[in-house]
Amino acid sequence: MKNYIGALDQGTTSTRFLIFDRQGRPVGFDQMEHRQIFPQPGWVEHDAEEILEKTYKVMIGAFTNTGIDPSEVVGLGITNQRETSVLWDRATGRPVHNALVWQDTRTDEFCRAIDRTHGPAVRAKTGLPVAAYFSASKFRWLLDHVPGAQKRAEAGELLAGTIDSWLIWKLTGGPNGGVHVTDATNASRTLLMDLKTLDWDQGLLDLFGVPRAILPAIRPSSQVYGTTTVLPHNLPIAGVLGDQQAALFGQAGFDRGEAKNTYGTGAFLLMNTGAQPTVSANGLITTVASLLPGEGARYGLEGSVAMAGATIQWLRDNLGIISSSSEIETLAKTVADNGGVYFVPAFSGLFAPYWRPDARGIVAGLTRFATKGHLARAALEAVAYQTRDVLEAMERDAGSKITSLKVDGGMTANETFLQFQADVLGTPVLRPVVAETTALGAAYAAGLALGFWKDKAELRTHWSVDKTWEPAVSAAVREKWYAGWKKAVSKSLDWVDEVGAP
Repeated sequence: MKNYIGALDQGTTSTRFLIFDRQGRPVGFDQMEHRQIFPQPGWVEHDAEEILEKTYKVMIGAFTNTGIDPSEVVGLGITNQRETSVLWDRATGRPVHNALVWQDTRTDEFCRAIDRTHGPAVRAKTGLPVAAYFSASKFRWLLDHVPGAQKRAEAGELLAGTIDSWLIWKLTGGPNGGVHVTDATNASRTLLMDLKTLDWDQGLLDLFGVPRAILPAIRPSSQVYGTTTVLPHNLPIAGVLGDQQAALFGQAGFDRGEAKNTYGTGAFLLMNTGAQPTVSANGLITTVASLLPGEGARYGLEGSVAMAGATIQWLRDNLGIISSSSEIETLAKTVADNGGVYFVPAFSGLFAPYWRPDARGIVAGLTRFATKGHLARAALEAVAYQTRDVLEAMERDAGSKITSLKVDGGMTANETFLQFQADVLGTPVLRPVVAETTALGAAYAAGLALGFWKDKAELRTHWSVDKTWEPAVSAAVREKWYAGWKKAVSKSLDWVDEVGAP
């Protein structure tokens, strides 16, 4: 009997491979960052070949670091940054352009034009607003701007997909028999899949001009798709979930009404809404939370915040006020409060619930009293305030209050931040014992397909609380803070005149 299962977690800033035991505890790990490429303001790209190379290295590295024999691993699941889009040559296996990252805003104008004429119809089918965030317009841009790409795509010479598709295809052989698939959670982030049929919609393909032939087949989130053939060890790939859906799965959020917030590069609050899609009236998006064989789709409401950990990364890389992300907590604790400073990190506009691509980042309330400690604290507080924006919208859509918030992701190591999050929400914040819930969700999906775990009831027994943060300020103080945030947000809007609101 094999004792371990692997999970490849391909994120916006790094790629990690984790090995879990039968109790869902991480016992092996390796991680490598990749470059963030910014050709112009608002443009964000990744080198898909670099991501692939680092995928190979971390998979091998995790086994090397732990001494675990690959023969003891039953298989692996994959979780990934979702909307990031790759176009590659079917024969050579090489990308024809850098991947366009979910944060990229170069297609804003194109999306506004589509939205004016087809916005409500697109949302009705996909659960999504027409926005540059999602994959369809990124595919369209690549087909328009790579010489000869449209004709080559129509001739079947090119393939496209989100990062999960790219990695599965390459890991299972690439030009030599690679499997071209995605799962329903990732497909639901493209603006090209009908939420009800769980298939590519011809009307949407025609609207965005994306040939069906270049797209992967849509499969359940838990299924054996193929076996790795390009590594020293061959492992079945048996689960795929977009990163936020994987985090909900890893938090055992299997039932209607269960929610989690993941603080990664962005922040993503996701609630399971059950077997029927719920249409948001408050700026949230409807998405597939999971698709398990024999169960059918489970849907979710999601609020996406573009800049969470990426805000801290910006302070580190662009301003140099910290040398590592972990230093942000120490710097923020050098001051008692934000000193009246608010930071709205709308570097790529504001996502949910605003959906304002015309917004840009601002720092408001500066006086001579302000220090880098106040800016650090304001950056952390911005993530918490944006989470409140999303949570309140979600409560309005759901018609009920969220009584506690399960959290995960890199920023949950920052306990000063988590206390502020509880304070500004007026809601307890719960961090699980296993914080690697995104990778764990991918492992769970693969483990169910491979019989490593029996069912979701068994998975639920693995979840337990590490620490809880209770609100520690009065409602009056909380609302005063939040009013300052809303005022700052209002100052960030209408900044880019040629973009405007969708």
